[in-house]
Amino acid sequence: MTDAVPLPIAELFNVSGKVAVVTGGSRGIGAMIARGLVSNGVRTYITARKAQACDEMAAELSTLGECFSIPADLSTGAGIEAFVAQLTEREDRIDILVNNAGAAWGAPIDEFPESGFDKVLSINVKAPFLLTQALLPQLRASATAEDPGRVIMIGSIDGIRVPVGDTFSYSASKAGVQMMARHLAKFVAPEHITVNSIAPGPFESKMMAYVLDDDAGRTMVESTNPLGRIGSPEDVAGTVIYLSSRAGAYLTGAIIPVDGGIASLVN
Repeated sequence: MTDAVPLPIAELFNVSGKVAVVTGGSRGIGAMIARGLVSNGVRTYITARKAQACDEMAAELSTLGECFSIPADLSTGAGIEAFVAQLTEREDRIDILVNNAGAAWGAPIDEFPESGFDKVLSINVKAPFLLTQALLPQLRASATAEDPGRVIMIGSIDGIRVPVGDTFSYSASKAGVQMMARHLAKFVAPEHITVNSIAPGPFESKMMAYVLDDDAGRTMVESTNPLGRIGSPEDVAGTVIYLSSRAGAYLTGAIIPVDGGIASLVN
């Protein structure tokens, strides 16, 4: 055992100078994460299917630091290939990959369509796997034992607990991506790459708008949360920064609920 001097907080959680990719970075949780990274000195590339929204968010975040837009449809192999080609023209390494882009579908069980499974599982599970696979060379390029490459999957507490609503493919996909993160973590650990997942609870997002835009719905969500509120941008961005910094370098294969304690209510 050594008498190493503890790192100061500013160094322990420092992420400046790193390069990150955030999928689905034009809005919601993805934009919150991108803002946190850019504000802390990370050169950040955001991608989203809608080019105008992606470009506008990158322009907004560029007032805080380095942020670039590469619009792409990551639900297809061709879209992933095009995105990776554009990214690697600019960067020969990536330190942080945040697989955040996702989709949801709700319908009564007797009416739930096959397309509701195909779309959601393709975007929420297959696309993060294929993008991570495609960017492994760039993640390996910067990875060391002391400062691994970081892959962060954005899952959901709906992949831990049984949701109230009829979003069958969504809960299955989020449970799937969280297990996939654990599986990937085992295989890339020898290459000094960590893979963890964050399971958010309620945050301001398009997926939650149907509940949170209604006063009664917002009150219901807040009143059933042990901490009595919905998540803030700092909550999810702070978790990503922790996982991406020296402080989180020894963590891999973990699922971190960022939910105000909702997952703790699971029996």
